[in-house]
Amino acid sequence: MFKFIIGADLVPTDSNIDLFASADVETLIGKDIKKLLDSANFTIFNLEVPLTDKSTPIKKCGPNLIAPTKTIAGLKTINPHFFTLANNHILDQGEQGLQSTTALLDKYGIDYAGAGKDVEEAAKPYIFEHDGKKIGIYCCAEHEFTIATENTPGANPFDPLNSLDHVMELKKQCDYVIVLYHGGKEHYRYPSPYLQKVCRKLVDKGADIVVCQHSHCIGCEEKWHGGTIVYGQGNFLFDAADNEFWNTSLLIELNIGNKLEVSYIPLCKNENVVQKAGKTEAETILKQFHKRSSDILCKDFIQENYSKFAESMILGYYYRISGKFSSFLPIRIINKLNNYLFLRLMYGPEEKIMIENCLECEAHRELFSQFLKDSRKGKFSIK
Repeated sequence: MFKFIIGADLVPTDSNIDLFASADVETLIGKDIKKLLDSANFTIFNLEVPLTDKSTPIKKCGPNLIAPTKTIAGLKTINPHFFTLANNHILDQGEQGLQSTTALLDKYGIDYAGAGKDVEEAAKPYIFEHDGKKIGIYCCAEHEFTIATENTPGANPFDPLNSLDHVMELKKQCDYVIVLYHGGKEHYRYPSPYLQKVCRKLVDKGADIVVCQHSHCIGCEEKWHGGTIVYGQGNFLFDAADNEFWNTSLLIELNIGNKLEVSYIPLCKNENVVQKAGKTEAETILKQFHKRSSDILCKDFIQENYSKFAESMILGYYYRISGKFSSFLPIRIINKLNNYLFLRLMYGPEEKIMIENCLECEAHRELFSQFLKDSRKGKFSIK
C-alpha cells in the first residue's frame, strides 16, 4: 500500500516567519501532524507564496504575498515531497519571485509542477513510479493575475481546450492521476454549477481524484464515475484570517493498492499554528463535511444555493466595478446609511443586461478582457 497525504495552502506569514526560519516544526504543526506526514510515502502541498528576499510586486487586485527565503528551513522540515505552484499568488513578486522559488526548491530537493517560464513548461505534469504503478499529478489554476502565457512565466491556467486533453494524455501514461485544481469561490463551501461541470469532466477524462484548493474553507465531496472530487479542503497553514472558514481544514489521505482509497483527517488552526483536531472537533468537522456532500446530491441544490450566494455577493461586485465615484467619502457614507442606494440606482435593468452580455458573450468578454490587460500593462493612453 502506497500512502499519499495531500495538504492544502501552505504560506509562511509575518506571525510565524521566525518559527519557519528556525524550523520549529513541532510548534508549527505539532507532533501528531508531523508523525502523520512522516508516515506517508508521498506528501503534497500547495505553496501559495513566492519565496524571495526581493520585493517586486506585480500590478493586481488583492494582496501580493511574499515570504523570505529563510522560511525554506521550516518548509523542508515539514517534509513535503511535492509542491503545486499552480495558484493565484505564485507570480505575486513577478518573474524574479518565481525564479527565486523554483531555485530554492531545486536546491532543497523538493519537487514541484504547475508553473514555469511559459505556459508549455507550466503545463507539464509530474510523473513518478512506485511498485510498478505510475502516478501522475496535474496542476492548474483559474485565471487571475499569475497565469503563464506563450511568452511569459506563471502558473498553468485551466483551459478547457487544453487542460482536459492534458489530463486525458496523462491517464494514457499513468495508472492513477491526481488533479490539483486551484479554483472555486473563496469562503463558499459548495461547487458552483460550472465548477462541478469542470471537475466531473476532469474525472471523465481520466482523473482518479480532483482536489479543489483556493476556497480557504472545507467544502464537500462528490463521487463521480468512479472518481472522487473534493470541493475545498481549507488551508494547511496560512495565518491570514481568524474565522469559521480559515480555522478548520482537512488533510486528504490516499492509499493506493489495487484501488485508490480516500479518507480525511481534520485539522484546526490555533492562532499562527495548526494542530490535529481533537476527537469531538474532528467528529463535528466530518459530520458537517458529509452533510454538505449529501446536500449536493439533491436535485437543483447546487444551482439554487449558488443563486442565493450570488445575490448575497452582488453589491460587493457592483462596488468593485463602479470606479472612483463610489470611493468618494460622501457617496460611501450615503451608500452605507441607505443600503447602497447609489449603487442600486447606478445599475438598473438595462445596465445589468449590458454587463451580462459583456460577461457571457465570448466575443465581448475576450475583447473587453484584452483591453483591460493591455491597459494594466500601459499599452493604451486610456487607463
